[in-house]
Amino acid sequence: MPNQLEALRQFTTVVADTGDFETMRIYRPTDATTNPSLILKAVQKEENRHLLEKVVADHSQGSSSELVDQLLIAFGQEILKIVPGRVSTEVDARLSFDTQASIERARQIIEIYRRAGIARERILIKLASTWEGIQAAKVLQAEGIRCNMTLLFSLPQALACAQAKAQLISPFVGRIYDWYKKSAGGQWDEAANAGAADPGVKSVKRIYDYYKAYDIPTEIMGASFRNIGQIQALAGCDLLTISPELLGELAANTGPLERQLDPQASKQHAPEWQASNEVSFRTEMNQDAMATEKLAEGIRVFAADAVKLDALIAQARQK
Repeated sequence: MPNQLEALRQFTTVVADTGDFETMRIYRPTDATTNPSLILKAVQKEENRHLLEKVVADHSQGSSSELVDQLLIAFGQEILKIVPGRVSTEVDARLSFDTQASIERARQIIEIYRRAGIARERILIKLASTWEGIQAAKVLQAEGIRCNMTLLFSLPQALACAQAKAQLISPFVGRIYDWYKKSAGGQWDEAANAGAADPGVKSVKRIYDYYKAYDIPTEIMGASFRNIGQIQALAGCDLLTISPELLGELAANTGPLERQLDPQASKQHAPEWQASNEVSFRTEMNQDAMATEKLAEGIRVFAADAVKLDALIAQARQK
């Protein structure tokens, strides 16, 4: 009997949400995603220390930002030796409100990969789903640089990303769940908010139904899971990026797994078409406390970990 991880592969592309190479070898994902937090964790492992040391040795005259990009790409290159598909490499979160700087950093990342012999088709540039990040994606996509829009918590963000022709969006299921659970406090009923009723799952399904009803080609990759129930409820989503722990739980579970999201079902109940522009984006985001707070928090966390990566590189340069 197939386990749930194998069953999931029948209708969803499985992506590893980690910088751990051994996890990828074990669970054989198609793609992999990284972010500053995951790379910070991975680079501190003894078995990966050589990547940091090599980057510092090979680029001794580079700026701190250049070396961070080189380190992210070093991990990306190793990942692409394992996965057959794509790797997502993130633009520094500190540029989340600077469209032009994000564009320039993305081009730099793609150029470094090109010099390493890796085609741009295997790279997804991760950008925060701020208005500025989405406008950067619009320019980059027109140049053939494919973008993964991260820190996405709402339909208005998803609509703007679709209009920018982003390759992929990453709605954060678990962080949405976290916000509603914290907001409810002692009134939270875990059983009543599980599975299809989970607020993070409902948010992704709303986006999925909209995209599929209107034949929007942007891929949807559910991300940031807290339990396998959320993954099971989104079986059928285009892609799901899953942590090592939850990949392990799915692999150990031999219960049946049925498809929950289906494009044809979405087309039968098409939601109302919504316009998307800067005014509507900012207005709707302002009205959504969860999306506004989690976007800001996510940028702060990733930016803080980018600072820690800077510090690690500075320490390595002094040796």
